[in-house]
Amino acid sequence: MNRRSFGAQGEADARAFLVQQGAHILVTNYRRPTGEIDIIARQGKTLLFVEVKRRSSLRYGRPAEAVNRQKQAHILRTAQLYLQEKRLGDAPVRFDVIEVLPGEIRHIPNAFDASAIYDENR
Repeated sequence: MNRRSFGAQGEADARAFLVQQGAHILVTNYRRPTGEIDIIARQGKTLLFVEVKRRSSLRYGRPAEAVNRQKQAHILRTAQLYLQEKRLGDAPVRFDVIEVLPGEIRHIPNAFDASAIYDENR
């Protein structure tokens, strides 16, 4: 399995997990010059911007550890574009990470907070 299909399978597993949790998938692989968001979903009134990280082992640490401040800033900027495009500026939002490992899916709601990134950029 090549790297792209390995990641795509992880995203498919994450989407199925979110649907089981009652989320409605709105967009997958939302790409803009600022970055990409793997999954955008709605759960109740909240918009979820979800980064999916799939690993075959914990050899290099937890998958969520790869979502560093730089990656978070890209996700935040891209989420802002989505909100502007869809005129959803007042919608409650959440930034989640889903880790996909063999036999395990770990959902981390509120994995990072947008205010921390705003504070760093001031």
